[in-house]
Amino acid sequence: PIMVQPIEHMVTTIESQAPELRLDFRGRMISRRALDQALAREASLRGAHCRCGVTLLDPRTVSRFELATGETIEPRVVIGADGPRSVLGAAIGEANSRWVAARQVTVPLAQTQESTDIFLRAAYRGGYGWLFPSGAYAHIGIGVDHAWRHDLKSLLTELHADLVATGRVRAGTPARLTGGLIPVGGRRRSVGRIGRTPVLLAGDAAGLTNPVTGAGIESAVQSGALAGAIAADWLAGRGAAIEDYEDELASLYDPAHARALGRRRALEARQTQGAADRVDFRRAWIAFPEYWSDAA
Repeated sequence: PIMVQPIEHMVTTIESQAPELRLDFRGRMISRRALDQALAREASLRGAHCRCGVTLLDPRTVSRFELATGETIEPRVVIGADGPRSVLGAAIGEANSRWVAARQVTVPLAQTQESTDIFLRAAYRGGYGWLFPSGAYAHIGIGVDHAWRHDLKSLLTELHADLVATGRVRAGTPARLTGGLIPVGGRRRSVGRIGRTPVLLAGDAAGLTNPVTGAGIESAVQSGALAGAIAADWLAGRGAAIEDYEDELASLYDPAHARALGRRRALEARQTQGAADRVDFRRAWIAFPEYWSDAA
């Protein structure tokens, strides 16, 4: 019910070179809003109490959490799924420290397509540009290292204009603007305590977004479900369950993150030297065999 359309291929363009098609690079374009609503609805049906727009005040010194409404909560276990600048991650000394800043607009496509488009350019320091089709529309965006975030608006305006000029998308004012931070420093230690209260981090709060692609929905859902199951086991009296969570996340994500971090750092070093070329970009992007090769 949350799927908008299937994706069959990926097209990657390095600078102004000819686009390179990767066949059979499949996926699903989904509605994030529909996903969030479905998860909240299912949680409510299973007995969760969902409250929106309630702020948790600084929890670093006590295990009694004060809400902006004036209420207090004395939790037995806490799951921190509160995003890239996680308050709970900071509270247990595991805050994210490296981010990509992203900016995205929604525009009408000139014609529907079943491929995602990736744009790798030296100007997109520490990130990349994209066109993700979503039915009759496309999400056009750019991510760059947080230190270069002030360039985002002009870079995105330029990319949008290029796609209009080449007939990929229709001219006009973008319908929707979104943006935010994406952790790219790799997985944080995801278990800690505030006083005696165990804390588990999930999703962006745990740094589970891929350091190269920024993809994070799968890891957020996977880690959230796992954190819930682990918390339930711990509350049922299986004392070792909390530490099991760290081991599970390590086995699920550490190998992929180690490769991505290595590729990211190598490209950053070349870009800092002003020497990044086609070979460097190919080695640093998932659509190319060089990314997956262990050869030097």
